[in-house]
Amino acid sequence: MFDGLLTRLGETQSLAVVGLVIGVAFGFFAQRSRFCLRGAVIEFARGTREGKLTVWLFAFATAVVLTQLFAAAGWFDAGDARQLSARGSLSGAAIGGAMFGAGMILARGCASRLLVLAAQGNLRALLSGLVFAVTALSALSGLLSPLRLTIAQWWTVEGGTSRDLLALTGIGHVGGVLFGGLWLAAALWWARRQRVRPWGWIGAIGVGTTVALAWLVTFRIARAAFDTVVPVQSLSFTGPAADVLLLVVSPPGQPWKFDLGLVPGVFIGSFVSAALWRELKLEGFSGGQSMRRYIAGALLMGFGGMLAGGCAVGAGVSGAAVFTLTAYVTLAAMWAAAAATDWLVDRRQEAHSPGTATRAPFSGASGYANT
Repeated sequence: MFDGLLTRLGETQSLAVVGLVIGVAFGFFAQRSRFCLRGAVIEFARGTREGKLTVWLFAFATAVVLTQLFAAAGWFDAGDARQLSARGSLSGAAIGGAMFGAGMILARGCASRLLVLAAQGNLRALLSGLVFAVTALSALSGLLSPLRLTIAQWWTVEGGTSRDLLALTGIGHVGGVLFGGLWLAAALWWARRQRVRPWGWIGAIGVGTTVALAWLVTFRIARAAFDTVVPVQSLSFTGPAADVLLLVVSPPGQPWKFDLGLVPGVFIGSFVSAALWRELKLEGFSGGQSMRRYIAGALLMGFGGMLAGGCAVGAGVSGAAVFTLTAYVTLAAMWAAAAATDWLVDRRQEAHSPGTATRAPFSGASGYANT
């Protein structure tokens, strides 16, 4: 299958096409399920029952189970993936994850959620996404890169088994499947108790499936490729956002790759989903103070995501699915910082504003407010 695709399109264009297809699927399912780490953290921190945490758990558990099943069957090996093979930064994971977690509360959505909302017509998300991409590119190779490199060097960990939680704990791929299965069972139990509607959990399972498929397909293409070193990777939005921005502002002729198909694919999939369910709607800022908040959040997410080596999807789901140590540090930091920021900023503000509207129950189809 992949040999024929590589022969017809070439290695780089094949990766872009695969990224586009997987991105369309991710965007469609993310839009339908309202998948968002920010919503999950807020629900957990406030002790409410709106279904957002259940949706995130379905996506997380599905990605872990399927990825580890592929590995156990011998179809996939994460050993060459950058998240495991390269030297990692625990300081970058902790500090960058905390910055990203705080930023997604201020911007009212993680990087993937902003892209989904922008496709629906949310101009707040569109501006935040642009600021996020510019900041990520600056942290990668621009003005902010020296600061990123300095923080990342404070506490590093060697690649290989030192970053592989499966190897460190000795549980292997079977243990990884069982770990994901426990969370999947918990998600099923909570979904029944909270009466999450079908699109909530079906869409979330679709999101997790796209993460696992991305790992599998890029690995198979990497094995079939001859002329190009193809990275084994899955879904992430910090690096890809910077890559797409660089493609737009650079001269024509830049090489294609998975990331350059992924971002427009997610936008297309989200737009199609929103159009089919008549959820396209132009939305803007309510005032200058709101705009400052979104921009500050996007700045924190752009730098934090690049410092941590992944966003809420790149580290929190894709990296977690292959049990990368730094990914779990990043995910823990995101949860802690997001919960703290919600308490310090939003909950205090709501406490002083008695007329603040309460959150609507989660429907799984129309979902909660497109903030």
